[in-house]
Amino acid sequence: MAKRERKDKRGGREEKSEWQERVVQIRRVTKVVKGGKKLSFRAIVVIGNEKGQAGVGVGKAADVIGAVKKGVADAKKHLVEVPLTKESSIPHPSSGVSVGAKVMMRPAAPGTGVIAGGAVRTVLELAGVKNILAKQLGSSNPLNNARATASALSGLRTLQQVAQERGVSVERLYSK
Repeated sequence: MAKRERKDKRGGREEKSEWQERVVQIRRVTKVVKGGKKLSFRAIVVIGNEKGQAGVGVGKAADVIGAVKKGVADAKKHLVEVPLTKESSIPHPSSGVSVGAKVMMRPAAPGTGVIAGGAVRTVLELAGVKNILAKQLGSSNPLNNARATASALSGLRTLQQVAQERGVSVERLYSK
């Protein structure tokens, strides 16, 4: 996909990237210091290119815009490759864990759509998965659920990858 250019408010050129970003949560957090309470913001951001890559990041700053920018930079450092099938689903069932959150995912038939909730849905959509069944188990914390989803997606492998790792042909994997 070619990068498109557009003019920003000052008349300069700004490149439009292929990455989409979505803010999952913005929280106002306080730190108690000697002089009182210091306010800052925490932003949970998910980025993806809808072609099999997604990342989850967290940013903290004194203002919301700064927190989101830091979150995007952190998400780019934690990208996950997702092997997609022809039906835009995952190759096999998978589950991921992050702290107290567990996420279970199963491939779905074409036309099913993304059946998931909260941060899990956001990560799957930005990764480019179109047909999937997912369930959050345990914690409802959006950050832990997003990280558990990224963990589950990073553990996915295609038949070709498994055959290559074992040093056999794909046909041999089917025969017993």
